Amino acid sequence: MRISLAASGLLDPQRLNSWLPERRRAIRAAVENAMKTVGKDIVAAGRKQMESVFNVRSGGFTRSLRHRLYTAKTDQLPALKIGSPIPWLGIHVRGGTVAGRLLIPLLPEHQRIGRKAFARVVDSLIRSGNGFFIRKNGKVILMAENIAENSRQLTRFKRAERQRTGQRAIKRGQEIPIAVLVPRVRLKARFNLPAVVQAHMPALATAIVQRLAAAQV
Repeated sequence: MRISLAASGLLDPQRLNSWLPERRRAIRAAVENAMKTVGKDIVAAGRKQMESVFNVRSGGFTRSLRHRLYTAKTDQLPALKIGSPIPWLGIHVRGGTVAGRLLIPLLPEHQRIGRKAFARVVDSLIRSGNGFFIRKNGKVILMAENIAENSRQLTRFKRAERQRTGQRAIKRGQEIPIAVLVPRVRLKARFNLPAVVQAHMPALATAIVQRLAAAQV
């Protein structure tokens, strides 16, 4: 999503081009300095919202949200980008449907597993002949037996089964649900990054005006 900051006077692109090079450089420097400062505030507010709407288990997740300034085009004003390199974060901003045959791991409450790590678990179970599907209550579920060969891969899924059933221990040879196969997953928008950015636009405009005044532009 692109948000433009429009203002009359010095920030009017047509008028900006009419200034002498020294004046244009001063204007660009003021805008850049303001964006650096307010950009940090926007990121801090965005990270705070991430912590409130996601079950954050790692500080690296919130720290992935950063700000970056683009200043290479000297004939244009600087551009401020707020974003994260995490590819799936966008769908939590706009909402949407992920379609396809998806295996959703059945983990203990509030626990997660990475895509590659889960793929290794499934691959290990299938290769050992200990992964099989059943249909129960209209759902297709990947199951595995509690055997010594797959003890390490089954640890967290046994914990989840104990939580669900109240069992104190999972017996050897007992079948454990690993994941449910679904055709699609609908995700609601819950991380409103555009609103965070929009809320800081007045502060950014004020910061730019203050720096222009200080530079006597």
